[in-house]
Amino acid sequence: MSTVLVLNSGSSSLKYQLVNPDTGEALAVGLVEKIGEPLGVLTHEVGEAETMRELPIPDHGEALRLVLGLFDEVGPSLDAAGVVAVGHRVVHGGTAYSHPTVVDDDVVAGIEALIPLAPLHNPANVTGIKVARELLDVPHVAVFDTAFFASLPESAYTYAIDAAVAKEHQIRRYGFHGTSHEYVSQRVAQVLGRDDLKQIVLHLGNGASASAVASGVAVDTSMGLTPLEGLVMGTRSGDLDPAIVFHLRRVAGLDVDEIDNLLNKRSGLKGIAGRNDMREVRSAAEAGDPAALLALAVYRHRLVKYVGAYAAVLGGVDVLTFTAGVGENSAPLREEVVEALAFLGLAIDPAKNAVRSKEPRVISPDGHEGPLVMVVPTNEELAIARLSVAAIA
Repeated sequence: MSTVLVLNSGSSSLKYQLVNPDTGEALAVGLVEKIGEPLGVLTHEVGEAETMRELPIPDHGEALRLVLGLFDEVGPSLDAAGVVAVGHRVVHGGTAYSHPTVVDDDVVAGIEALIPLAPLHNPANVTGIKVARELLDVPHVAVFDTAFFASLPESAYTYAIDAAVAKEHQIRRYGFHGTSHEYVSQRVAQVLGRDDLKQIVLHLGNGASASAVASGVAVDTSMGLTPLEGLVMGTRSGDLDPAIVFHLRRVAGLDVDEIDNLLNKRSGLKGIAGRNDMREVRSAAEAGDPAALLALAVYRHRLVKYVGAYAAVLGGVDVLTFTAGVGENSAPLREEVVEALAFLGLAIDPAKNAVRSKEPRVISPDGHEGPLVMVVPTNEELAIARLSVAAIA
């Protein structure tokens, strides 16, 4: 048996999975939270068994040491599991990294050089890589959220600003959630047995993004230079008039960091409805809360707008796919969005839409001759594991 340890290092967290890339099985799943706080939390799951510890975890190095200790203590043994690589999720690869890349000192330096483009994410990603390379003597592979969108045509990734300024400061559309969009679009093609599909994928979680994929190649996506652009999200605004930033500075007197905090952490569903969990927003809307009703309406409007735009970019659509936490689990949202898109020939079967399953599924009516609607659970960890094995091979 061969496995890959997949690591996702956040600013104060470390998510991990031990994955068998051949079977897709997750042999262990864990999360270290509140790194650097007085009391950290470590959760390690093997099958139905869960081990939880609360203790001071000063840094990512100690977090990973504790995780490795739990593998030794409660299993599964990493030696017995045959770990062949460690796969690292890295948010931003810029234009330098368009494929999964085996990590060496130069690659670490390259990721560090991209920190200005992803100041909230790449620093933690680099820290995780450095610590893991010290503790685990196997090949390490960086898998970039932006890589799938390296194929965007110039007309899709270029912003209409001064070209010299854009070049100097690396300003262009990069796109994010690429590992998920690639995995889901490939699963759709496998399930339907076609590689010529015009696909629109909606990755809807606390962060949300859309992509247009033609014959397996990404041709447009909603996130841009940063993950702030595009759809309405849990706490992020998505698209807005850039002059709002000037207005907030000149009229409201907010500084750059305050505006950053507002748009990234106090906007989206939370900004309108006061809560960022879609389940809570839906519940409040059903109880008649006006703010929640408006938040859902704005959220749906943006989704419908993007699907319509991407259908135009693709010259039609064969499949619309919902994925990630909200996309996979909110049947009412899927029904509302598809109903608004009936003009494209999209339709769903209410009974199929209501089914909860971990398997990819078509939720269009039987015998439907128009574009299909699907729900495909994403699995970024499995995707990272398989991409890591391919990179070292």
